[in-house]
Amino acid sequence: MSRKPWDLHFLAEPEEVAGLRRVLRVHLGLWGLDELVDAAQLCVSELVSNVITHVGPGTPTTLAVSMKGTHLRIEVYDPDTRALPTLLDGDVNSESGRGLELVTCTADRWGVQLLADQKVTWCELSTGLTSPTGHRRGPHVTRAERMLGLYCGVKLPTAVSTGRLNAATAEETVICAIADLLHWLRAHGRDADDVLDRAQMHFEADEG
Repeated sequence: MSRKPWDLHFLAEPEEVAGLRRVLRVHLGLWGLDELVDAAQLCVSELVSNVITHVGPGTPTTLAVSMKGTHLRIEVYDPDTRALPTLLDGDVNSESGRGLELVTCTADRWGVQLLADQKVTWCELSTGLTSPTGHRRGPHVTRAERMLGLYCGVKLPTAVSTGRLNAATAEETVICAIADLLHWLRAHGRDADDVLDRAQMHFEADEG
């Protein structure tokens, strides 16, 4: 799976945060990283809120999201190089430093880098991936891969022999496999629509 870096320029205003969270959810869904959506959204909200509070509303800001190894990296750029964000040891009623405290508890690591004319506050979240272009593994995925490997050996021998099974080909293979299974069910007198509905229920329960 290709996970190309992307960035988004915006003005740091409170009303922009909800839109940034939505964009992040869409991108992480496309990257197959749905499990990280809540944590990533929280980090973006706090990093952008930090710009609004300490640099000022309306500040030209950039959100950049990329993969760094097997970690998801979130960066927020702003033009103020005078002060570095600091995690403060305030009391429980203190508002100062609380945003970065949340980032510290949520992310695997975070930091600040000063550039020539701007600074970047970043954090990284562990994805559980085995490679930057890999996918999250689990028993369901492992079983499906074994089944599709056997299926491709019959339907797409060239792809299997070369080890090349791109996203479009893999998707078409899954569709063909599902269709063949539905034919098998109908041939044995089973209700294919009922089975699809039950499969969807199992899928949604596992995702939840």
